Amino acid sequence: MKEYGLYINGGWVKASSGKTFESKNPANGETLAIFSEGTREDVVKAIEVARKTFPKWRGFPPPKRGEILLRAAAIMRQRKDELGVLVTQEMGKVIAEGKGDVQEAIDFLEYIAGEGRRLLGETTPSELPDKICFTLRQPIGVVGCITPWNFPTAVPCWKLGAALISGNTIVYKPATLTPFCAARLVEILEEAGLPPGVLNMVTGPASIVGEEIVQNPLIRAVSFTGSVEAGVDIYSKASRMLKRVGLELGGKNPQIIMQDANLELAVEGVLFGAFGTAGQRCTATSRLIVQEKVYGEVKERLLSRTQAREVGDPLDPKVDVGPLASKEQEEKVLKYIAIGKEEGANLLYGGMKLPGGKYDRGFFSAPTIFEARHGMRITKEEIFGPVLSLMKVKDFEEAISVANDVPYGLSSSIYTSNVNLAFRAMQNLEAGVTYINAPTIGAEVHLPFGGVKNTGNGTREAGTEAIHEFTEVKSVFVDYSGRLQKAQITE
Repeated sequence: MKEYGLYINGGWVKASSGKTFESKNPANGETLAIFSEGTREDVVKAIEVARKTFPKWRGFPPPKRGEILLRAAAIMRQRKDELGVLVTQEMGKVIAEGKGDVQEAIDFLEYIAGEGRRLLGETTPSELPDKICFTLRQPIGVVGCITPWNFPTAVPCWKLGAALISGNTIVYKPATLTPFCAARLVEILEEAGLPPGVLNMVTGPASIVGEEIVQNPLIRAVSFTGSVEAGVDIYSKASRMLKRVGLELGGKNPQIIMQDANLELAVEGVLFGAFGTAGQRCTATSRLIVQEKVYGEVKERLLSRTQAREVGDPLDPKVDVGPLASKEQEEKVLKYIAIGKEEGANLLYGGMKLPGGKYDRGFFSAPTIFEARHGMRITKEEIFGPVLSLMKVKDFEEAISVANDVPYGLSSSIYTSNVNLAFRAMQNLEAGVTYINAPTIGAEVHLPFGGVKNTGNGTREAGTEAIHEFTEVKSVFVDYSGRLQKAQITE
C-alpha cells in the first residue's frame, strides 16, 4: 500500500500529528493509498518554505517557468491512460470522463505555459513629452490553493498552473477525498523540474489545514473552489487581512429547450449535462426548462433515454454513470430526493439508492427526474448529484425568468433554431457561461470560467483572465526629458 507524507521543500515528510487517513474507491470501498493528516504546524512550515523560496522563483524568467509546465503537460500526456484510471478509481467518474479530466489538465498547462512569453501589460502615451507609460504584471507572493474532489486533476492544474507561471510560490491543500490524484500531480511537476519549495502540499482536514491557509498573514492570496458556505467563510476571514480571494462556488444550471429546437440533440445534451459525473459538477444541468408545445415529447424522450443509462463500475467503458464520491454525497442526494417528494414534485424516474449485487460496496444512486414547479427547493438549491428538475414554461420570456430566478449564475444553455432568441439568451441569461445548442458542461481552457451572484466573487479561472487572479498590476512612468515635469499642473 502506497503511503504519502506531506510535500514540503521538495520532499515527502510525515505530518507532525503522526496521524493518517485513507483514500478509498467510492465504487467498491477499496483503499487506494494512505496519506498524512497535516496540522497547523505543518502548514506554517510549508508557508515559511514558500516565503523563503519566493524571491528566487519570482526572479526565474517566465519563459523558463513555462518550459517546466510544458514538460509537465508532456509527462501527463504520456501517462494519460494511467492517470485517467486513477481519477476514476479515486473520484468515481466514468473512465471516459476520468481521461477527460486529465486531458483538460494537459490542455490548460500547455495553454498557460504560453503566458510565460506574454504576461501582457499595457503601453500608453503620456500627456507629457519625452515620457512613456506602461504596466507590468507581478506575482503576489505566497498563495494558498484549495481544490475540490470532483475534478481532482483539472482544477488543481487551473490554479497551480496560473499561480506558477505568474511567479508565485504555493501552499496547496487538495480535497481529502482525492489526495492520490494530487500527489501524482505534484510528482509530475517535480519530475518536470519545478524547484524545491515552490510548490508545497499539505493534506488534511479543511478545519485545520484550510483554516491555517486562510488565516495565516503570510499567505497573500487564496484561491478556492467548493461550496458557497465554505466560500463565504473563507472570504469573510481572508478579507479582514485584505487578502486577494478568488472563489468558484456553486451552480443551479438551467438548460432551456424552445419549441423550434432539435429535440434529439437537446435531450442528448441534458443527459450528458445532468448525469455526467453523476451530476457532481458545479456546471451540471439540474434544471430542464421546456416550452409547453414540445414539453410532452421532450418528457417522453428524456424518460426513455434515462431508463437506458447504465449505472455501475466506472472503469467499464459501457457504463454511463458511476458512483457518488462519498457516503456524505450519497446522503445529501437522498435527502434532496426526499425533500422533492415532500414538496409534491412528481417523481418520474429513479429517486433511490441502487440496492444489492454490484452496488453493495459503493455509493450508487439512480439517475433521478422530477416533474417540478419553479420555486420548490429542488429547483433552487444545489444538490450536486444526478437529480434533474423538469419544468414547463409558456414562452421565451418565462424561460429566461425561471432560469435567472436562483441564487446562482454559473452555466446556462438554450436549444433553439432561432438566431434572435439565441442572441437574446446570450444577453439576458444571468450566468458567467452560456452555451447555444450545447449542454451546460464542457468549458474549454482558453476561455474564462466563473460565474455571477452566489457562484463567486467576480474572479475567473482559465483563459486570458487566469493570471489576473495571481498577479498585481504595477503602473510605470519613465521620464527621459531631463527636467521636472508635473502631470495635470499647468501653472
